[in-house]
Amino acid sequence: MKIVVESHIPYIKGLLEPYAQVLYLETAQIDAEALRDADVFITRTRTRCDEALLAQSRVRFIGTATIGTDHIDLPYCSQAGIKVVNAPGCNAPAVAQWVLSTIGHWMAKEGIASPEGLALGVVGVGHVGSIVARWAEQMGFNVLLCDPPRAQKEGPEAFSTIEEVKAKSHIATFHTPLYREGDLATYHICDEQFLAEAPQLRLVMNAARGPICDNAALAAWHGDVAIDCWEHEPAINLQLLEKAFVATPHIAGYSADGKRRGTAMVVEALNAHYGWQAKPLAAEAPYGGLPIATLQQVMASYNPLADTALLKSNPAPTHFEHLRNHYDLRPEVL
Repeated sequence: MKIVVESHIPYIKGLLEPYAQVLYLETAQIDAEALRDADVFITRTRTRCDEALLAQSRVRFIGTATIGTDHIDLPYCSQAGIKVVNAPGCNAPAVAQWVLSTIGHWMAKEGIASPEGLALGVVGVGHVGSIVARWAEQMGFNVLLCDPPRAQKEGPEAFSTIEEVKAKSHIATFHTPLYREGDLATYHICDEQFLAEAPQLRLVMNAARGPICDNAALAAWHGDVAIDCWEHEPAINLQLLEKAFVATPHIAGYSADGKRRGTAMVVEALNAHYGWQAKPLAAEAPYGGLPIATLQQVMASYNPLADTALLKSNPAPTHFEHLRNHYDLRPEVL
């Protein structure tokens, strides 16, 4: 059996070698020829897993050590008999850390002493959004929960509509999957019209999927922007990079514990599928984040302005990828 692993996945080397031949490749080296004789492929988000990549291979198991599966053609994989596993929620506490530390530093810039009176619209209340909302409510923000699929399933009483988020929010943070079509489409949910119809909005944040926010519209908007997930990565919008208060290279979820969780979830799925007994490293911080966190505690644990300075120092796509691939994994809030 042969396993191909993207080489920048941490905490995996040595775990699978007792059970298979393991080949570690740079993202740029992964193509149809590289996977031709592979049985398992373990990836991140940069490689598009579709018929063009997989049709001539014997791959029957794909593990992505990430929350999302936007990079995987799930209908094709299902049709081809390829099992796909991801790592839902693995980096959720780290993304919440990025969001709330950014908000705290933005408040300091704006001279806002307390969250009291600030309305925070959380659009998408899944793994990440739930932690953001819980911590933010404890800190004293007025939190608006916007999640149409959950509202349909659970009833609308606890949720705000996107129209209410636009009308009431001072800060909006997006944590939805990327759906390009249908009634629940999230592609460019934050666009020129959204921004024009949000009279109180002062800070927009995207640490979910790049195309959820129209980057050109954000670049032209008068308010502040904090962005970690960009359209057209790594060739990002330079006007938006220049104006953004926080601009990071898709590393909001890059905590050591988040990476341990992501790798462990894929390895444990391999164990279950093949009957192996590989022993991945366990995370030190709780899966769902700390039960209680203060704004000062989160800000002390991570400063996104340092990562912003690094990205703004060199906007070249190769630098974006270098920063992302060689990020010094940070601790979560403890």
